[in-house]
Amino acid sequence: MSTEHLMGVYNRAPLEVDRGLGARLWSTDGTEYLDCVAGISTNGLGHAHPKLVQAVKDQAEKLWHVSNIFRIPGQEALADDLCSKSFADVVFFTNSGTEAVECALKTARKHHVANGQPERIDIYGFDGSFHGRTYGAINAAANPSYTEGFGPKMEGFHQLVWGDHEAIKAAIANPTTAAIIVEPVQGEGGCRAMPDQCLRGLRELCDQHGVLIIFDEVQCGMGRTGKLWAHEWAGMTPDIMAIAKALGGGFPIGACLATTHAAKGMTVGVHGSTFGGNPLAMAVGQAAFGELSKPETLAHVNEVAGYLKQQLHGLQQRFPDIIVDVRGKGLLIGVKLVPNNREFMGWARDEQRFLVAGGGDNCVRILPPLVLTLDEAREAVERFEKTCEFARTKLAAA
Repeated sequence: MSTEHLMGVYNRAPLEVDRGLGARLWSTDGTEYLDCVAGISTNGLGHAHPKLVQAVKDQAEKLWHVSNIFRIPGQEALADDLCSKSFADVVFFTNSGTEAVECALKTARKHHVANGQPERIDIYGFDGSFHGRTYGAINAAANPSYTEGFGPKMEGFHQLVWGDHEAIKAAIANPTTAAIIVEPVQGEGGCRAMPDQCLRGLRELCDQHGVLIIFDEVQCGMGRTGKLWAHEWAGMTPDIMAIAKALGGGFPIGACLATTHAAKGMTVGVHGSTFGGNPLAMAVGQAAFGELSKPETLAHVNEVAGYLKQQLHGLQQRFPDIIVDVRGKGLLIGVKLVPNNREFMGWARDEQRFLVAGGGDNCVRILPPLVLTLDEAREAVERFEKTCEFARTKLAAA
């Protein structure tokens, strides 16, 4: 086998993965790794969680796919669960986070058309954001590395800078503004958490001017921050929210959640998906959401996150030549580095069999399964510490 017939869009690590269990991965040569990438915040319950495995087996023997021309009881059950534990009244199921974002963007614009204000098309995102790879999603994030080479920028998408309050106020007051889209805690952008008071301020401004708030909680939702939804820390809610990743525990599922008011324009025929919400995905989603939304799961996230943050801040004091900052929320942890983050990831992988993810602002992200034990958290800190020691010798020799 070779990679010659694969489109060359990925810069893959030199690791061939064979199997996983919990927070462990094994390569095809039998090497064991401690996995603090978790499929980029996707395997919230770890690898091969028995309840998810059983859900797939049971449903696979009954029904995989029928399309949305028929009622799918699993959709109705999971939508009930999601709405009962969120701000939302209605749900649209997708296959991925970027599709959930696309639905969110369309929902926002259709809302204003239904209100007799079709001129409201402008959607404002923030610097450092990531919303996926479809056309609407890359334009909403406006990261040049993702938009360049794909033609003119799409009309109606603009970018704001975190902390530029006057520009934010002016954007929201613009009579053609439809929505603001924001990650309460950025993932790819370097694990920046928008301050709670800023999120509450956005809510007040948007209410004042009839603008909708879209939250992208594809990465930071589903218990990752220690609450089921990251925006709960701020004591406010959005109008529309995109979720995915941990909702399927590794199985491709996404969802766009909205209030009835926000979704008033989403009528028969205006949107759809062939595979979205198929019976197999819904069975896995119900099993995953049932586990992730348990109070004991969220309490465990806070316990382990508190330990990791404390230990990492200690390492920052011991390795000021390696660690610049420790940031993020819950088990979405970013460590800003002095050495190149990609090199650090390689050292962690090759020297310590420790897997961490990359991120913007020269960060590495620590994104373990939410079921990571305290013993495994101690092991993660030890491996991170040894990687810092290795990095120090590398820098000294340079």
